[in-house]
Formats: sequence, C-alpha cells, structure tokens
Amino acid sequence: MQSNQIRKFFLDFFSKRGHKIIPSSFLIPADSTVLFTSAGMQQFIPYLSGEVVPPFSRAASAQKCFRTTDLEEIGDAFHHSFFEMLGNWSFGRGEDSYFKREAIAWALELLIDKFSLSKEKLWITVFKGEKRIPEDKESVMIWQENGIKKERIKLFGLESNFWGPVSATGPCGPCSEIYYDRGESFREKPCSLKKCGPNCACGRFVEIWNLVFMEYNKTMVNDKEIYEPLPSKNIDTGAGLERLAAVLGNKESDYETDLFWPSILKIAQLAKVRYEENKKAYRIIADHLRGACFLVAEGILPSKEDRGYILRRILRRAIRYGKILGLPRNFLIPIAEVFISLYQDIYPELNSKKNDILTVCQNEESKFSKTLQEGVKQFEKIAAEMIKQGKKIIPGETSFYLFETFGFPYELTEEMAKEKGLEIRKNDFEKAFKKHQEISRAGMKRKFGGGGFTAPPLHTATHLLHQALRLILGNHVKQAGSDINVSRLRFDFTHPNKLTEEENKKIEEMVNKKIGEALEVRCETMPYEEAIKKGALAFFKERYPQEVKVYSIGDWSKEVCAGPHVKNTKELGKFKILKAEKIGAGIQRIKAILS
Repeated sequence: MQSNQIRKFFLDFFSKRGHKIIPSSFLIPADSTVLFTSAGMQQFIPYLSGEVVPPFSRAASAQKCFRTTDLEEIGDAFHHSFFEMLGNWSFGRGEDSYFKREAIAWALELLIDKFSLSKEKLWITVFKGEKRIPEDKESVMIWQENGIKKERIKLFGLESNFWGPVSATGPCGPCSEIYYDRGESFREKPCSLKKCGPNCACGRFVEIWNLVFMEYNKTMVNDKEIYEPLPSKNIDTGAGLERLAAVLGNKESDYETDLFWPSILKIAQLAKVRYEENKKAYRIIADHLRGACFLVAEGILPSKEDRGYILRRILRRAIRYGKILGLPRNFLIPIAEVFISLYQDIYPELNSKKNDILTVCQNEESKFSKTLQEGVKQFEKIAAEMIKQGKKIIPGETSFYLFETFGFPYELTEEMAKEKGLEIRKNDFEKAFKKHQEISRAGMKRKFGGGGFTAPPLHTATHLLHQALRLILGNHVKQAGSDINVSRLRFDFTHPNKLTEEENKKIEEMVNKKIGEALEVRCETMPYEEAIKKGALAFFKERYPQEVKVYSIGDWSKEVCAGPHVKNTKELGKFKILKAEKIGAGIQRIKAILS
C-alpha cells in the first residue's frame, strides 16, 4: 500500500467516526518554549489540558513533526528527523467523547480489518505502574476482550509506557503501544531483552501505534514531580506514517518505501558505492535532505543557533556521508528535488519554496567544502608529526577531533591514514565519540528536545519589547521569530535598518519604564477572531487554535500567546539589551536579559 493511500485511509476511517480532520500545524510551534513541533498533540495542548473548551470533541490529523533527540540513531531502519504522525484525539468533553475502550477497538479494527495485518502478529505494551501512578489494569482487560492473548501483553514502566508532557509540565498519561512482529528474518542486532519481544532492540518487533490515555497533569513543586488528574480524560494517539508504510509493504526499513526509495535510487545513480554496501550512509543522506527541505520551506536558514543550527547540522552530516559514497559536487540539489516532487501535492509549500531550498543546499555545501579542505591540511600536519615521531597509531581523540571539528567521518580518516602507512583503531574513535555523545546529548535534550524551558519573566519582557519596538520604530515592526531560555530572550522582527545605539537606549528605557509602573498582566481565553477584533497582535494566524489565550499588560500591550507570564511587571527586574544585529534582508534580532 502506498503512503498516500495509508494517510487517506487513516483520516477517512476516523472522519466516518465523527472526527474533525485538522490540517497539520507548522513545524515551528507558536509556543516559543519548544523548538519544533515534535508530536501531533502539540496544537491541541490547550484542549487536552482543559484550559480551553474545544470547538469539537474528536479530531484526527496527519502532522508534520521534527525531532532532534535521536539524530545519532538515524541510519537504522526506523529513526528519522522529520516524519509524519497520524493521530486521533478525544478531548473528554461532550457526549461523543471517548476513552480507552473505543480507542483500542478502533485501532485494532483499522489495523486488522482495513490494513489486513494479522492479529496474531500484534503485541501490546501497557503501563505497569510507577511513582505512585497505578498500573493500567483496565487496558490489559480491554485488550484481552478484543482478542489479544494475555501472553502477548507486556508491562513496562514510565520510560516506555508513560507519555509526555511535551514541555517540562503539562498533560500526560499512561500509554499502550502496539508492536508488530516482523519475524526472525528481520532481526538486525542481538536481542537486548532476556526474551525477545516489544522494546527489544534487535529490530524484529516494530512499534506502529501509541495510544496515550491522557488523564494527568504534571506539575513541579519544589523540584518534585506531581501528577494530578486532569479535569477530563483525553485520548491522544500517534502512528508513524513511515513505519506503517514499511510494515504494510513488508519492507526491510522505512527507506524501502515510496516515501524514500526514489531518493535512494537517485543517490545510487550518483554514488560510487552501492546501497547494499553502505545502507547507513544512504539513509542518513536521504533522511537529512528530506528534513532540510521541510525546515527551509518554513523559513529556517542555516545558522549557529537553535533551529538554524539543527538545519546546518543535518545538511553538513549529509555532506560528510556524501563524501564516503563518492557523491559529486552539488549532489544535495538533485536529491532535494526528488523530495520536493514527492511531497508537493500533499505539502505545496515545498514547491513554492523550491528556489530557497535549492539555494540553501548549494550555499551550505559550498561553505562546508572549504571546511573539509582545511581538515585535510590539518590531517596532513598530524600525519607528518606522527611519522616524524615514529608513531603508527592515530589516537581516538585525534580521529574524533577531525570528525567533530572538520566533519571527517571515521571512514575518511581511516582511508587517508592507510595512504600514509598509519593505523586508526575504531574502538578508540568510538570511545571518544561516546564520551562526547554522553555530554552533548544531555545538553541537546535540554535545549532541542521535545521539551524546552519556561521562563515567564522573559516571556513577559518579550511582549514589552515588542510594543516598545513598534512605538519607537513604527507599526511595520512584526515578530519574525522568538526564542526564550532560562537566561535570555531572543526576538527577531521586521525592520529595514540595523538599530542605532540611540534606538537601543530608547528601547531599553521604555521597557524599564513599563516594568517600573507595576502593570498587571491579565489572561483571557476567547475565539481567535474576537481576539483580533479587540486589537490583540497575532502574526502566526495558521499556528493558533480557534480558541486562544490573550495576554494584556495593563493598557500597554495585548498579544495572542500561549504563555506563561508573570502576574505583574514588577516581578521582572531590569531589562538589558545584550546585542542587536541584522540577520537577514529586513530582519533584525535583539538578545536581552533581565537582572
């Protein structure tokens, strides 16, 4: 079954069962505390948390998602940066809302009756209970009532079978994951469990659908996690389109499905190494190019920070692996064109932004090629010094330094070492790599993962800054991007000229004046259209739900925003601009702190 058919089957199935089909939201969420949309439920958080009364009780969607926490895993059969998440929701209000019984029954009906999967090959995982949250015995019973044998239902803890929240706090709950047993022939690695089954890392069992029973709200009190019941119980499910396509097509991996295979064939036309000889390199290039196309289509450009950093990282990683395969100069462009062609009917923004996508690919490859040249010079120096000292083995720290600083894959360093009569040991490289990975993954998870930081004072200061910019520079100023972490705010806005020192001083003085006036910060919930009529600023219309929060700071500022904010501006302290710079044509950036 083709991916477009699967997507349509899924949405039609739930449409016929009273679900409103909601278009995919953007990869850049309205909530600035989260870097990317990483799950289908993010646009529905106000409904799931009970903060906003939803205009419908049931919904379904095919959501564009981007995750960065598993980039090093990409190259195997099923991990991706960009992917599509099929999901259905019940918001727990109204007579037509539903919970576990219906969610489980419909999932099995779709998989077995519509997609023709064998019930005997389905395995289920259920939450076993942990941290004073009880075992989900009800789900075990419902699965059995629907014909799943008890021996194929496995219990796991919080790490595997409790989902959420997306941020540090928010709606969450126990989940049941549906796994498909592909058989012994699909086992790629040694089993990680004593007895092979769901959650085994060998590759035989593939998770195809996660049913989240969202009934808790997680809060933090004195650094302690508190799980309280939500006002109403919700259903939040997610099925990866790529994995479904692989399982339904009996493919070895997602990369053999119609979502990737045309790009694999294009790489094969250009490469000096066959797919069967280095599947990992092919898969990384294909995944990263697809992800890059979708990021650039949303206006993200390569940079040293945040979303732009992620885009640059995946493009350069693709270029590194292109060198291993012997791909020619500017190979990113024809592969990107394949993905634009594949997705343009479903996501027309890829075609409308085609020139931007191809230009970014060309520029980034050109820049990185120069870095690679510098790396070769550095390697020559290292090799010459080792030969002079009579040494034969390149240390793992050195090979990793070339990898991290200049983008040299291990294989490239190994090939160059052999030409010099030197030896490089992969175990040494992997030890250095693992040490770095453990350090960086912790940092990346904090900064770029599904969560993010909430900093209410800086969030409120951003609103004050926005209004000050409009009053001092003019009403043409509009938000072009925002990022807030625990220590600083960053605000991008439209303005033709770089700010002068005098303008920076005026902006600082105006913001601090309003902080000193101890203005009350009020929050109201209302329909989006009503918010606009009342004068609330909103520059990302397509990213907001029908019901929105409007934050007013005295009579000074009024904006549509997901929050969070302080109660009064007197809580903010002193506002200080650290840096003001031009980052693009007509786009300026301010970085500021509160002290």
